[in-house]
Amino acid sequence: MSKPCIICVAITGSVPRKEHNPAVPITIEEQIESTQEAFEAGATIAHCHVRNDDQTPTSDPEKFGRLLEGLNKHCPGMIVQLSTGGRSGAGKERGGMLSLRPDMASLSVGSNNFPTRVYENPPDLVDWLASEMRTYEVKPEIEAFDLSHIHQAVKMSREGAIPGKLYVQFVMGVKNAMPVDKETFDFYVQTVKRLAPDAEWCGAGIGPGQIVLNEWAIAAGGHTRTGLEDNLRLDRNTKAPSNAALVKRAVELCEKYERPVATWQQARKILDLRPA
Repeated sequence: MSKPCIICVAITGSVPRKEHNPAVPITIEEQIESTQEAFEAGATIAHCHVRNDDQTPTSDPEKFGRLLEGLNKHCPGMIVQLSTGGRSGAGKERGGMLSLRPDMASLSVGSNNFPTRVYENPPDLVDWLASEMRTYEVKPEIEAFDLSHIHQAVKMSREGAIPGKLYVQFVMGVKNAMPVDKETFDFYVQTVKRLAPDAEWCGAGIGPGQIVLNEWAIAAGGHTRTGLEDNLRLDRNTKAPSNAALVKRAVELCEKYERPVATWQQARKILDLRPA
């Protein structure tokens, strides 16, 4: 299979803390250094959250701005994707950083259960976030936690709310949401190909499901996500020493399935992004 595989690294997220794994990057400086190592290992998208000094999540545009500036300087060409996720803020503050014009931003188009709460994405907020992304020419990455989210993303694409080539990420393994299930994964792939033949898609697994989704996605011709946001371990007994170590696992799977790892130039072309 000759199609290049885009590897996304989710560097820190909103939940993991230093006490869970000391390698989790919290400060802007730590995140830049960790991302640079992952970039050099083969990742071409950085999925980014920012934290306060006490490690709690935030949507502070100033922090996102410093992170974006640092990544553009130290990881030239890498695609920077900022999170509009609901753990970092409420309402429109979730999209307060979109005016920074990152290459991409995450967009959840529907609600679902999380381990201890409902991940709320009401239609009016989804529409507003999509509108802001259009205004600032930010490409959405659809985070699909459920089959209905794929259908909603396709509907929004057809209506022009999401312009350009659709990019859908299947998120599997979140407790109380969609489990890591091969038949469901295969149906997701079939559904995207049926409803949006020109779309690109990515697989992301949580915890021990990370390496499973890496392999399924790479073997099926899609793209994949890894990183300490989703998984803190190499195996049951070994904590991951870095984001780069998790990226290297995905690179090895690309080699196993004879998939070239996408360069940042190839990734931008595949996703129809503006030049760096």
